[in-house]
Amino acid sequence: MTQTAKQVAPGRFRESFGRHYEDFSVGDVYEHRPGRTITQADNTWFTLLTMNTHPLHFDEEYGKASEFGRCIVASPLTVALMVGMSVTDVSQQAIANLGWREIRMTAPLYPGDTLYAESEVLEKRESKSRPGAGVVSVRTRGFNQDRVEVCTFERTILVAKRGHGVGSEGNY
Repeated sequence: MTQTAKQVAPGRFRESFGRHYEDFSVGDVYEHRPGRTITQADNTWFTLLTMNTHPLHFDEEYGKASEFGRCIVASPLTVALMVGMSVTDVSQQAIANLGWREIRMTAPLYPGDTLYAESEVLEKRESKSRPGAGVVSVRTRGFNQDRVEVCTFERTILVAKRGHGVGSEGNY
């Protein structure tokens, strides 16, 4: 379970989310829910925020003339949403993201599609430099509503062990 509540004072409880290092097992798959339906407004705002000027993400006429026949979701938005969807299951107790690798956009995602994601634990090991943490690697895959894979990547995270990390003593 990734959500717990701890009593911090008589009659007062605080929710805690996420997995600690000890809670990960190689081979486990976490289905991240809820999904997220992406609108053209989301796509346009993301391109504006990131200064992405490629018209395939916000110019409908350009999109119609492309091989896709319409606008597609900006790939960094897809990755960002998948990372966000995975936080509660994978990195809520993270000390740091150590890196991403093998990011692949395997099929287009369109405005109006609903994105779902899942992460598989690939490996875990004790941290060599931080006794209160471990290193966890996951592969996260994103799918549209038809279960077509649209993106995949691997991520490595430094995760706090139980009793370590921010908030472990109820101090925030």
